[in-house]
Amino acid sequence: MYHSVADTKDDPYNITVSPKRLEQQLRWLRRHSLTGVSMAQLLRARADGRATGLVGLTFDDGYADFIHTAVPMLRRHAFTATVYVLPGRLGGENSWDPRGPRKPLITEDGIRRAAAAGMEIGSHGMHHTDLGGADATLLVEEIEHSRKLLGEITGTEIAGFCYPYGTVDARSLDAVRAAGYAYGVGISPGELTGLFALPRIHVGERDTSLRLNVKWRLHHRRRRPVPYATQPGPTPAGRTVQ
Repeated sequence: MYHSVADTKDDPYNITVSPKRLEQQLRWLRRHSLTGVSMAQLLRARADGRATGLVGLTFDDGYADFIHTAVPMLRRHAFTATVYVLPGRLGGENSWDPRGPRKPLITEDGIRRAAAAGMEIGSHGMHHTDLGGADATLLVEEIEHSRKLLGEITGTEIAGFCYPYGTVDARSLDAVRAAGYAYGVGISPGELTGLFALPRIHVGERDTSLRLNVKWRLHHRRRRPVPYATQPGPTPAGRTVQ
């Protein structure tokens, strides 16, 4: 789980990774015979039993630096990734972070460029709104309407939803499923862990090769197993992944 890729000393929320650090991390994956892929690609591969050596790479919030910094680096390593964007804030800035520096967000053209580069486009809601305890109207606006708008921009079905702030409750999870998404990602969804609340590992600037290695190895012990599946429906008996 990445966010912004830029050089900065002002990062109170630990959401920024420098280009140098990201390059080191991508090389680390390569050295360990791992390939970065989008979440949709990872889930398809897992359903087919072909996920060995694949790592899902995600970028939250849809920062503009994903296009001009992260995408060229990913392509150099023949990796793909998923970027979760905010169609209600296209071309805007991260005003939901009161203490952090203002960062420009991806534009509609940037979304098309990312998709053309082989990256998956997912929804992060309309405005980066915490959906914990949200009423039905807000859930429709943030979850269902954002998927519709992004589908119109990309000309494709939007498969993935990323819960803002990682907040997942039963009502928002049900709303993601009902809106037609194939999966959802959080951070540490606990008992709700599953296809519509997948856990992820936060990656920050302080994550050296050693720290990244430890996080990777501990992930299997800290997270609940997730059933194999790419679409809602019955899970093949006995097939789970960590």
